[in-house]
Amino acid sequence: MELSEVDSSMVQIIGYDKKAQRLEVVFGSGKAYFYEGVPPEEYASLMKAESKGRYMRAKIIGKYPSFELHYRK
Repeated sequence: MELSEVDSSMVQIIGYDKKAQRLEVVFGSGKAYFYEGVPPEEYASLMKAESKGRYMRAKIIGKYPSFELHYRK
């Protein structure tokens, strides 16, 4: 999965696996989540959105199954 930094006060990094339809989001807080079953067109709309945070709150968070990622340091 390729990760991309984005210009957003809420979201730092976004990645997407088209085959698995899995969205990975790293928030400004440092917390990271996978969102499952996200269709490619939803990911494309997120990446085009003027406000990534507003889009996440309106269209992704609470709409798709998610789980927090815990990275080892």
